[in-house]
Amino acid sequence: MARTLSLFIRNLVFTIVVPGLGGVWAPWQILTRAGHTGSPAAWEAVPAIAAGTALYAWCVWIFAAVGHGTPGLWDAPRRVVAAGPYRWVRNPIYLAALLIVGGQAWLFMSLPLLAYTGAMAVFFHLFVTGYEEPRLRRRFGAAYTEYRHTAPRWIPRPPHNSQSRSPGARRDEQADAADTEVSR
Repeated sequence: MARTLSLFIRNLVFTIVVPGLGGVWAPWQILTRAGHTGSPAAWEAVPAIAAGTALYAWCVWIFAAVGHGTPGLWDAPRRVVAAGPYRWVRNPIYLAALLIVGGQAWLFMSLPLLAYTGAMAVFFHLFVTGYEEPRLRRRFGAAYTEYRHTAPRWIPRPPHNSQSRSPGARRDEQADAADTEVSR
């Protein structure tokens, strides 16, 4: 129970600090700078924002339930996470952030916020290719390398079948099943 509560709190803190600042506070600052007030103009953007929020929540849940960690670099999952949205694409949290901020740009019809979304996309790509992927390759070795072959970096693709999961993910599932058998 204490471990679950700790994991919940760590994910909550991460969500408030990182996506909260980059996906809520910074866009609001962009919209309201120089005394302007943001006024919604395109309510049809709300489903995009909601979809991004739901995708983010799903990703955090999967990181906690499968990887026993958070999206934070300082508290990353303990294993390759190749479940849920991570079977479709390697970076769904970044896609969720772009959906949320891009949806806000659409909702408020804000070109500065659209430019911020574009800058986020460039930053995410450079960060993923220059830091995150090499780090994951070193940390998880062959399991991550094979996962890279099963899930694209940015454009979601439906998983082909259960064999499309990485060997590391299949081994983790087998170990989890064995742990369940032992605990019965």
